[in-house]
Amino acid sequence: MIRARLSSVDIVLGRRLISTTRTNPTTPTKPRRRRATVFTDSLNKGPSFEDFVSGRAAEVLLDPLERARNNAEESQRLPKWLKRPIPKGSSFHKLKEDIKDLKLSTVCEEARCPNIGECWGGGDKSKATATIMLLGDTCTRGCRFCSVKTNRRPSKPDPMEPENTAEAISRWGLGYVVLTTVDRDDLIDGGCHHLAETVRKIKEKAPNTLVETLAGDFRGDFGAVDVMARSGLDVYAHNLETVESLTPHVRDRRATYKQSLSVLKRAKETVPTLITKTSLMLGLGETDEQVLQTLKDLREIKCDVVTFGQYMRPTKRHMKVVEYVSPEKFELWKQKALELGFLYCASGPLVRSSYKAGESFIENVLRKRESTQELAL
Repeated sequence: MIRARLSSVDIVLGRRLISTTRTNPTTPTKPRRRRATVFTDSLNKGPSFEDFVSGRAAEVLLDPLERARNNAEESQRLPKWLKRPIPKGSSFHKLKEDIKDLKLSTVCEEARCPNIGECWGGGDKSKATATIMLLGDTCTRGCRFCSVKTNRRPSKPDPMEPENTAEAISRWGLGYVVLTTVDRDDLIDGGCHHLAETVRKIKEKAPNTLVETLAGDFRGDFGAVDVMARSGLDVYAHNLETVESLTPHVRDRRATYKQSLSVLKRAKETVPTLITKTSLMLGLGETDEQVLQTLKDLREIKCDVVTFGQYMRPTKRHMKVVEYVSPEKFELWKQKALELGFLYCASGPLVRSSYKAGESFIENVLRKRESTQELAL
């Protein structure tokens, strides 16, 4: 006699259930009471539809150990001059607590800046530097180098953000503060009035604090640029990011090289006493001739300050690093910028557009200007 064995396997996509029933056709069996079915939803733990659309699915699917291994391998490939210690110190933690308490965002955290330990650290919180990011932590653009979250319709701006930001600045007693913002193409004015109001609030609560704003291009709207230039700020910053030929591949399609130049030019024309500032990333595949031409273009519109830093790939879904530029090459570009007439140039592998040493220098320049004006009166 041949015994036939039958098995049934129930499989539900994303919820795995295996129930096997064996029967012997020659032996009568009593019907068994079916056990309650319990589903384990594994799909919700995996990548979302948005992850697939944005190309992040592969990263989400990676096992945590594999992600850690990849990060370790990336770290080993970095030149020694790009490795920094883990952020720590009383000032670091106090500043982090204040930011959380006032519901503020910082580009230091959102953009994973390697200098966060240096700028936020140290024993004296009043000497720390933080770049506060306004209009939320979600950008409407998707540049290929940036790790800030993106969405076509971010949440509405917090109406209390200007007041809370000014309160934070007054608590810290900073001599110089940097305000940056995500691009908000969903807003009619691009967020310029919100940002300008923040500057005015800071000047009211901390009149001795110098303010730099690192703003977007406002879609090339000169009216928005004028609002910012006349807000009472001291330094108008807007980043070119890279050379003209690489701009379409590096930045969002709505950001163009000529548009960024026109924004910096307009700010200077609106308020000639403003210091204008921009930043470039190296290591994206640019040539020396292209970098030199960019510097000449900036001097033609009377841009005062330029910084150079190494592009660092935030995650594997961002564009790759083409080259790790040596410290010697960064020094060469610094000297070339000064020769061309820039007021100041910070240049180094770990320099970012908002950089402690550069801010200290600009603060001294502005203080000297104030003293000269007072003597003239």
